[in-house]
Amino acid sequence: MGSKKQKENEERLAKAISTLQSVADSNITPRNIRKIAKDAIVMLQDAKLSMGVRAANAISMLDEISQDPNMPSFARVTIWSALSHLESIRD
Repeated sequence: MGSKKQKENEERLAKAISTLQSVADSNITPRNIRKIAKDAIVMLQDAKLSMGVRAANAISMLDEISQDPNMPSFARVTIWSALSHLESIRD
């Protein structure tokens, strides 16, 4: 049973990373927001930490920038999408 949950978590993590990658790669996203998206991706790929810890750390980074009034709406929606994938990850 545990391996099914692990596989679901890995899929959610991969979706969150690819979603964040689209923000990080977009030239119309402000530089500070691209940097935090890239930092969150690096955090999510850190195999030394458990998946839940990686997700929680990335959520706290992304939650902060999702409040940025200068963020373009497409980037905000994309980050919210990544957050919803991450929030469903449980150890």
